[in-house]
Amino acid sequence: MQFSKRLDLFGDEIFAALNERKVALEAQGRTIYNLSVGTPDFAPAEHIRKAMMDAAADPQNWKYSLRDLPELLDAVCGYYKRRFGIEITPDQVASCAGSQEGVGHIGMVLCDEGDTVLLPTPCYPVFIAGSLLGGAKPWYYPLTKEHGFLPYVKDIPEDVARKAKYMIVSLPANPVGSVGTPELYAELVAFAKKYDILIIHDNAYSDIIFDGAVGNSFFNTPGAMDVGVEFFSLSKSFNVTGARLSFLVGRPDVIAALRKLRSQIDFGMFLPLQKAAVAALEGPLDSVKEQCQMYEERRDALCQGLRDIGWELPNGKGTMFVWAKIPGGRTDSMAFCMELMEKAGVIVTPGASFGPHGEGYVRFALVLPPEKIREAVEAIGNSGITVTK
Repeated sequence: MQFSKRLDLFGDEIFAALNERKVALEAQGRTIYNLSVGTPDFAPAEHIRKAMMDAAADPQNWKYSLRDLPELLDAVCGYYKRRFGIEITPDQVASCAGSQEGVGHIGMVLCDEGDTVLLPTPCYPVFIAGSLLGGAKPWYYPLTKEHGFLPYVKDIPEDVARKAKYMIVSLPANPVGSVGTPELYAELVAFAKKYDILIIHDNAYSDIIFDGAVGNSFFNTPGAMDVGVEFFSLSKSFNVTGARLSFLVGRPDVIAALRKLRSQIDFGMFLPLQKAAVAALEGPLDSVKEQCQMYEERRDALCQGLRDIGWELPNGKGTMFVWAKIPGGRTDSMAFCMELMEKAGVIVTPGASFGPHGEGYVRFALVLPPEKIREAVEAIGNSGITVTK
């Protein structure tokens, strides 16, 4: 059979190759420290699980939902008011089966064949995939050390900006761990208004920010609601990654367009999942704040440990990830990851899997407790991997 040329747009899934070798090493009795996949090791709060189980016990909740429940939309609006101090209305909210699904479809909602879109590099891979599925041509703006791994719109050529349909901004940023500032957000709003560009803000990690900083919404910036939408996820804040509880929030015209597309391809979020989302959004947030502190302790253990064995200062100001330059002047991130797994039993993600400017770096996921992270760093230090050129 001749399959669609669309599949040729995508490379092989990197985590499958890493996992295959991991299984082989574990079969040999090796100790493995898996710091590659960003799946939280914390449990969802009891009130969230109870809401899901109670709803699942009602046979009526096993039918097609067909829509977002009014109580779910109200809960998102209430959360945005409580958490960010922002007033939104139900017509500014649409559920997604995870931000990954939402970003994967947004290109089909917004783009025609050949449209230009602005994507960060490095970036989460679905940013690229969603744009390509929409027929768009990505123009990559680099996140560099010189600019704190943050968007720098002054380097985007004017002719490119005038053609661009949308710009994806991810802050706090996966994989690079950078955190935005009010000044940066204001600059993005001004840029979007000048060139009539929609800003798509990925806000999956607003509750995982370190060193006393506070995570906000893009809409805390004056004028942002006129030029943007925001993917808001419960996955990492509430440890419900498998439940796929996310939302697109913002301009009503964009929300309506996404709803129109999704109405053609699914029948709505499973009702017990909607009930669980309501419980998370309306419940206490103490555990979310405590969890952020635990992530910071893990960040400190990893970054200090890597510095102590000669690595360059990693970037880890937010998210559950740390972005680190490969030591020893190496540039092949996949080869380095395989060597690190073989010699140290530590699995990380190669920077090359995050787009054109990811090469030369690796991403660590903070998914082990501090003591295990220190063991992993010790294993790296004892592995014989060259640190200096």
